[in-house]
Amino acid sequence: MAERSVALITGSATGVGRACAEKFAELGFDVVVNYTKSEAEAKETVKLVEAAGSEALLIKCDVSDDEAVRNMIQQVDERFGSLDVLVNNAACTFPVPHKNLDEMTEERWDRILNVNLKGPFFVTRAAAPLLKKSGNGAVVNTSSVAGIGGVGSSIAYCASKGALNTMTKSLARVLAPEIRVNAVCPGPIDTRWLRTWMTEEQIDEFTADYPIPRCSTPEDVADTILYLAVGTTMTTGQCIVLDGGRTM
Repeated sequence: MAERSVALITGSATGVGRACAEKFAELGFDVVVNYTKSEAEAKETVKLVEAAGSEALLIKCDVSDDEAVRNMIQQVDERFGSLDVLVNNAACTFPVPHKNLDEMTEERWDRILNVNLKGPFFVTRAAAPLLKKSGNGAVVNTSSVAGIGGVGSSIAYCASKGALNTMTKSLARVLAPEIRVNAVCPGPIDTRWLRTWMTEEQIDEFTADYPIPRCSTPEDVADTILYLAVGTTMTTGQCIVLDGGRTM
């Protein structure tokens, strides 16, 4: 059952998650594709994984639901009997100008923290026994430079990613040496979500003064995630910035 490596990627219906699923499949990993709402897109990701010659397991699970998360990991165990890489990619936000404090409602706070912070903890905790059995388990959290500089789609989003960066270090300590835990901190990523609230002109203006004046692509971010997952054996507790030099 454990002849092939297995990667679980939360939030892998679209964007960075889908790019990761494709790249891990191309490396010979079987892939667990997770989604919450985007079923049609998640099924497309499954097809891409299978087209690369790998097995795919599709699981609907809201990562903020601890019981559902434990059930998801049980399904992974039953299907594959192993897990080598966990990418905590599922996230959410609400675009709220930082100065509009009253727009950042408690309901929005709770949803953002539940998905972006509690979610990665729940999934990592549930997956830890399987990852330890791997012998070279790796967790990579998709964070953001918003968690470093406090600039992002909303104050709650920035706070959630700052906390995720700190949690990455805490988990790296307690899960070592069997499991390495790192995070990637992208700047703006050119995804469908970004383009729902920014025009092409706004994106160009936003990135114009970056040393590398463009958004990252999902593939850019996935490349860094793959490095942290399988391209190094001594990197743990690190938050790797991927933003074209914006935060230098």
